[in-house]
Amino acid sequence: MPFAQLVIGPPGSGKSTYCNGMHQFMSAIGRKCSVVNLDPANDQTSYPCALDVRDLVTLEEIMAEDTLGPNGGVLYALEELENNFEWLSDGLKELGEDYVLFDCPGQVELFTHHSSLRNIFFRISKLGYRLTVIHLIDSYSLTLPSMYISALLLSLRAMLQMDLPHINVLTKIDNLSNYAPLPFNLDFYTEVQDLNYLLPHLEEETSRLSHAKFGALNSAIIELVQEFGLVAFETLAVEDKKSMMHLLQVIDRASGYAFGPAEGANDTIWQVAMREGWGDMDIRDVQERWLDAKEEYDEMERRQLEEEAKARQAAAKATSENIDDDDDDLADFRGPIPDSGVKVVRKS
Repeated sequence: MPFAQLVIGPPGSGKSTYCNGMHQFMSAIGRKCSVVNLDPANDQTSYPCALDVRDLVTLEEIMAEDTLGPNGGVLYALEELENNFEWLSDGLKELGEDYVLFDCPGQVELFTHHSSLRNIFFRISKLGYRLTVIHLIDSYSLTLPSMYISALLLSLRAMLQMDLPHINVLTKIDNLSNYAPLPFNLDFYTEVQDLNYLLPHLEEETSRLSHAKFGALNSAIIELVQEFGLVAFETLAVEDKKSMMHLLQVIDRASGYAFGPAEGANDTIWQVAMREGWGDMDIRDVQERWLDAKEEYDEMERRQLEEEAKARQAAAKATSENIDDDDDDLADFRGPIPDSGVKVVRKS
């Protein structure tokens, strides 16, 4: 039974970067993986694309032929893909049992109320795929209370619309220290704790939100999110191995991949780490690594990389010296081979 991730999220959340990073990480741990591009506007993918929707329909053609704008063109393209699902089905069959990453368009309408993407996902699941939705949100949204509340509503609506195993992820967490300090620790945002504490900060953001009618609206929105109690966030720094490994472990548990058989006897160290849970990270560790002590951790990792580079150079030098010594041992055998006196006559 093949497994797949459905990568969604608003523009700029890092979907293509995530697919590229996850593809590289899975290749490193020995898991066969393919990436499928479902975005008809993405004409320059950073990852090796096993299947590209642009081979079926492109945004430029739709906008020119049907005089549609970019958003309307993407919606139309997904409807075309839904009507020509056999093209996608045939392409997926050629991938066999590969773990598939679906890079989806960024128009939020597609995963909040438009039905085509949802219908495509369900038809993919009928092919036998175990699907998990990965909803990416830029961690910059934490810096403004209004953006954070919007991200909560968007995540909640996507969870209700997709109706599949769903993981919300705050991306670019390594950039969070470049912005203004957050009023609360990171766990307040990832665990979606009591949002009433956010109301004073929301009113301070702009004078317009301090009006009585906005106060009642904000309270109603907060009550709605907390009443459902569905939204929570994982964090990701795509270039950090530990962060990537932790997120993949969460995804594997959600999809059921973690409960499948072991990869095999010749496991790499990363495969063993994945199975044994070495990548589990507490949100307090993330807070310390990327916010409280980011510079210290960066310096420590820099020194570790330098030591590893020196160790590799020393090993290469030792190997080269051993080869030279072996050549010296064979010095007596160099030169012309003396005549043994035996004459070889070939038969005609």
